[in-house]
Amino acid sequence: MIRVNCNLCGRDDWRLRFPATVKTAIRPDVAAFRCTCAGYGSHLQIVQCRHCGYVYSNPRWLPEALLDAYIAVEDDTYLVERAGRELTFRRHLKALERATGLTGGRLLDVGAYIGVFVEVARKAGWDACGVEPSRWAATVAHQQGLPVIEGTLDAPQLDGQQFDAITLWDVIEHVDDPSGELAKVYRLLRPGGVIAVHTMDIDSLAARLMGRRWPWLMDMHIHYFSRRTLVQMLEKNGFEVIWAGAQGRYLSLGYLSTRVAGFSRPLGRLLGGIVKRLGLAETAVPINFGDLITAYARRPEEGHDKG
Repeated sequence: MIRVNCNLCGRDDWRLRFPATVKTAIRPDVAAFRCTCAGYGSHLQIVQCRHCGYVYSNPRWLPEALLDAYIAVEDDTYLVERAGRELTFRRHLKALERATGLTGGRLLDVGAYIGVFVEVARKAGWDACGVEPSRWAATVAHQQGLPVIEGTLDAPQLDGQQFDAITLWDVIEHVDDPSGELAKVYRLLRPGGVIAVHTMDIDSLAARLMGRRWPWLMDMHIHYFSRRTLVQMLEKNGFEVIWAGAQGRYLSLGYLSTRVAGFSRPLGRLLGGIVKRLGLAETAVPINFGDLITAYARRPEEGHDKG
């Protein structure tokens, strides 16, 4: 475990936000890093910077241990929820196009997992590819004929490339150094290119009302943005923010019942039983509690670049 400074302002001056609920270990539990993990309420110590308000896990695992966990993770449950993910990503893509004015071009999806967003974007006319550290997920994507690089933004296949759009759906909260990742994205974008970042909002009404019972407090989440701190980090790395606000997702009712069970087992069993009896397990519904945010930003055109 290592102690870290604030990833936004760089200072080492924080107050305790939520005490750790799990015993620390040298290496994280790989199962807790599945995208569909329901380990709500299991997390490291979470602190808040006294100077800029940024919220993060501290202390936490070494960067190498985090990456090893994501390389090794497998997640068959994600395959079951593919339909809901497709609906969500179609919605995300349309929102990105409306906000940025782009309707095609070269697109890179960071943390592409099994390539669902890559597939959605390609069907919509984008020249889309992805990058994903999980060997299992990248293999599943390859089996579907999708261009997903196994690795991270440091993958040599990305050297010298430039993209019109780069997306990070539910990724920025997982990486060791979010600011460093955004700097890499900046370099990979052509001047005028856009970035989309989707993550949880720890300053949302839902998060404030639920406190320590907010379900997104989890082992695999080591950074907790608000709309304000996400905008500030994008601007810190030279981006011009276009829009930032709440954006939900689609989940099948069957999958939703398993998420509820992670929070309340009796309620999850009850909901699951009702959904199964009514034959609605595969029915996808929109979910938006206002605690998930998306930000769209642009790398400035030449002549207006960061110095």
